[in-house]
Amino acid sequence: MKDADIMWFRDPFPHFHEDGDFQLACDYYGGNPIDLNNLANTGFTYVKSNKKTTKFYKFWFDSRLTYPGLHDQDVFNKIKFDPFIRHIGLKIRFLDTTFFGGFCEPSRDFDKVCTMHANCCGGLENKVHDIRIMLQDWQNYTQMLGNQTAMVRPVSWTVPQLCKIVI
Repeated sequence: MKDADIMWFRDPFPHFHEDGDFQLACDYYGGNPIDLNNLANTGFTYVKSNKKTTKFYKFWFDSRLTYPGLHDQDVFNKIKFDPFIRHIGLKIRFLDTTFFGGFCEPSRDFDKVCTMHANCCGGLENKVHDIRIMLQDWQNYTQMLGNQTAMVRPVSWTVPQLCKIVI
């Protein structure tokens, strides 16, 4: 499952955790894939189809009644600590922003980034503006790679720009 505002640059499959049932991107990643304190972003998930994940999705769906008015991501960030998760044996893994970056916490390594999410952005115009810049950054990077005579220089994202305000 993924949001429409995620740009794919490389195959992400080599960076998924073999032991994870439910894996997801982060707005902010603390460096440990099993740390529930990572701030999850449910816009990009990789889920193994099994009994544990089926039970989890039902629990997550039902939990919206416990937390009325909250977005599914906010509900997830509440229920990820629930004892039910441990009871069913669900292995949640958070994806490293080195490979799965976003506007909240951009990947710093163009040679490793697989996806970039236009997260932490309010307003469609702001998001479209910064996605265009992100794609231009990527195009500049790939052109630099193809130009054997280009000076090797560090490359970095020039986004976020209009998406600097966290919503």
